[in-house]
Amino acid sequence: FGRPRHDGTKQKRERKKTVSFSSMPTEKKISSASDCINSMVEGSELKKVRSNSRIYHRYFLLDADMQSLRWEPSKKDSEKAKIDIKSIKEVRTGKNTDIFRSNGISDQISEDCAFSVIYGENYESLDLVANSADVANIWVTGLRYLISYGKHTLDMLESSQDNMRTSWVSQMFSEIDVDNLGHITLCNAVQCIRNLNPGLKTSKIELKFKELHKSKDKAGTEVTKEEFIEVFHELCTRPEIYFLLVQFSSNKEFLDIKDLMMFLEAEQGVAHINEEISLEIIHKYEPSKEGQEKGWLSIDGFTNYLMSPDCYIFDPEHKKVCQDMKQPLSHYFINSSHNTYLIEDQFRGPSDITGYIRALKMGCRSVELDVWDGPDNEPVIYTGHTMTSQIVFRSVIDIINKYAFFASEYPLILCLENHCSIKQQKVMVQHMKKLLGDKLYTTSPNVEESYLPSPDVLKGKILIKAKKLSSNCSGVEGDVTDEDEGAEMSQRMGKENVEQPNNVPVKRFQLCKELSELVSICKSVQFKEFQVSFQVQKYWEVCSFNEVLASKYANENPGDFVNYNKRFLARVFPSPMRIDSSNMNPQDFWKCGCQIVAMNFQTPGLMMDLNIGWFRQNGNCGYVLRPAIMREEVSFFSANTKDSVPGVSPQLLHIKIISGQNFPKPKGSGAKGDVVDPYVYVEIHGIPADCAEQRTKTVHQNGDAPIFDESFEFQINLPELAMVRFVVLDDDYIGDEFIGQYTIPFECLQTGYRHVPLQSLTGEVLAHASLFVHVAITNRRGGGKPHKRGLSVRKGKKSREYASLRTLWIKTVDEVFKNAQPPIRDATDLRENMQNAVVSFKELCGLSSVANLMQCMLAVSPRFLGPDNTPLVVLNLSEQYPTMELQGIVPEVLKKIVTTYDMVSCPLSFYIAWVREMS
Repeated sequence: FGRPRHDGTKQKRERKKTVSFSSMPTEKKISSASDCINSMVEGSELKKVRSNSRIYHRYFLLDADMQSLRWEPSKKDSEKAKIDIKSIKEVRTGKNTDIFRSNGISDQISEDCAFSVIYGENYESLDLVANSADVANIWVTGLRYLISYGKHTLDMLESSQDNMRTSWVSQMFSEIDVDNLGHITLCNAVQCIRNLNPGLKTSKIELKFKELHKSKDKAGTEVTKEEFIEVFHELCTRPEIYFLLVQFSSNKEFLDIKDLMMFLEAEQGVAHINEEISLEIIHKYEPSKEGQEKGWLSIDGFTNYLMSPDCYIFDPEHKKVCQDMKQPLSHYFINSSHNTYLIEDQFRGPSDITGYIRALKMGCRSVELDVWDGPDNEPVIYTGHTMTSQIVFRSVIDIINKYAFFASEYPLILCLENHCSIKQQKVMVQHMKKLLGDKLYTTSPNVEESYLPSPDVLKGKILIKAKKLSSNCSGVEGDVTDEDEGAEMSQRMGKENVEQPNNVPVKRFQLCKELSELVSICKSVQFKEFQVSFQVQKYWEVCSFNEVLASKYANENPGDFVNYNKRFLARVFPSPMRIDSSNMNPQDFWKCGCQIVAMNFQTPGLMMDLNIGWFRQNGNCGYVLRPAIMREEVSFFSANTKDSVPGVSPQLLHIKIISGQNFPKPKGSGAKGDVVDPYVYVEIHGIPADCAEQRTKTVHQNGDAPIFDESFEFQINLPELAMVRFVVLDDDYIGDEFIGQYTIPFECLQTGYRHVPLQSLTGEVLAHASLFVHVAITNRRGGGKPHKRGLSVRKGKKSREYASLRTLWIKTVDEVFKNAQPPIRDATDLRENMQNAVVSFKELCGLSSVANLMQCMLAVSPRFLGPDNTPLVVLNLSEQYPTMELQGIVPEVLKKIVTTYDMVSCPLSFYIAWVREMS
């Protein structure tokens, strides 16, 4: 696609160096409401945004008595340049007021640094922008705390000093201080904290204690309880998780069962949540005995939960086989290996049976055997016409027998490139029959069928893909065309015929009938052209395409290629130019429906990351069901579409990169010592219309706990073929170094707050290294998975699009569908009206487009109570969809919210009723 390859190779890009203003390692971390209030009393420089697009730099601070929010300098009298805390109605995050939305420079303001104070009876807004998301979070958290507790704030802050967390940490100290000396050794203190947070470096913990002792002019290395608690709070508190906790805890220092239920349902998209599930999570992750007994989840328990596999970004439903496995074999992408026996390059590299073991353990379902005559009448495997070493055919078949179904029970395809004499072909047959036995699938294809059997039917079977004698051959051997990829490579090395990918002379060789009979539903044939194949090719015949030729068809005949692959298996193998065993981009051929895209498993990097990530989505069984639009007979799909796909609802993917944890120093990089300057790329891989990438700023000199707080949005036009790749790089003027990556199919994303476990260049999990992200998926056209995807989002007014029907020129069918046009238009109008109302409702609730209706109701419900706690609005739950009813005289802003909500619920009811009626 002509995009940067963030795959570990050093690279230099023309770009502006950026600096993070987020928390630096030397700054004190926020770990309580008290820290937030103290920071507000000290004050911060914030930008004040006005509706005339002007921005004023002001110094904001909280009065020492915590009764007023003030700013200076100001043209107003000092008594007027303030807002009474008791007049504040709510504090909104993001750019979610009319002033922010109408401001001419709103696009230049970070969503994560913006917040608004809504105050007074007329719901006026004070719109502010902080220098960093951390500062914005401090003010939002502190103000919400003040609103909640009012004049009791001081009492609450004092009582929170001896909270559940402090008690638990004190208990841990006492368990080490068995002699009750009041102090423990530095070594024991470091080890205890390291046990609680394994990602922390021992040197960092020791340094923190030494800095604390130095600040107190203290001699010796003993650690007191107070020092232990202080360092623990400093090193084991993640501010971004604390800020998240207080959003759902009603400003308590912990989540109770109800709070956790609300978080799981509203943010994490957990369906059918109940108190029992919530309590199970608390018992599993809360470290303190007090929390477990009371059903409270502290910041440490909440952190444990969010960092557990339960909150990984990968949907656990996809860790097992979850797709329909009863479709024809041609309807699946198949995890495939090229020249499986090679473990290095293609021309001089060694051959080894470990190549087969590795590939089969990784879920590969198509391996390659390039077989030649060997000494002592034993066939050998290697790449002909090259200097690669040889391995005995028998030993490879033995290994295949042992590992064929190690990772998957679904069929394994052996791509046999046979160059042996008749004598050694018979030896091949003997070895395969003896070692593979009943696993070999030799049933003749049913000529009355139109499609291949399914993976489900072929469980536990090994299919031989090779040349086969014609049915009218009556002898014990016959003449067939040769397949010789090695000869093509040899020509490339000799710089012959470089321009013509298929310009290898067609050779013929003798094939024995016994070997031919082992080939059943994967008969190798040569491809001529699409129209010929549509007319004469049998469904059990398989064509192999050189990467260059396949690319040509993908660009020039994308529609034909997709239609061809609905019935026939197509294998694509790397260009002979890839002597170094580099890999082609499998997405280039998956988008055309090619099932068997053969990869060099021995070569790590972006392309293998895509391949490995892609086949995770169906229990890593080696088979992934292709999108319906690539399987259905009457559908039409062009692989090179640069716009939305007809009949497929585009999805909007919203990703916020919040923070990173424990990034290792890039391997082989020593120029900067232990310093890491990380930044993150988010890449989308898929059809051309979906390919995109965004990057965060660089956080300098912080690989342990960098805060990014940057949000990105991507439109995904064909979700079933899209992948998301997170890449972490070390910013260096010499050349940016690879730190880690994680690649995941779009369909496997879990929404909400998630951790992304990073992997090394060679695919190993990097211990304790992760990204903390927020994921939201909204559907611009309705549909999608209801528990994962919110309602639609409109990015701006545009002409209404109605579904169009293609004329098939079959009169009876065309007449039936002609009558469907008016109701489809009506449904489109209902849907669009509801979508527009949803956008307005979100704005009135003070939320961004990412929010779902549950989050809207949570945000707006506090406004339904009057000053004396009497209801201004009540929810009527007796109807199918809740309705809002005004109670007496209410502020205009509440009237508007209720009116807009009615505009959401009415079309929704009509639309659901219409769908039921039509179905």
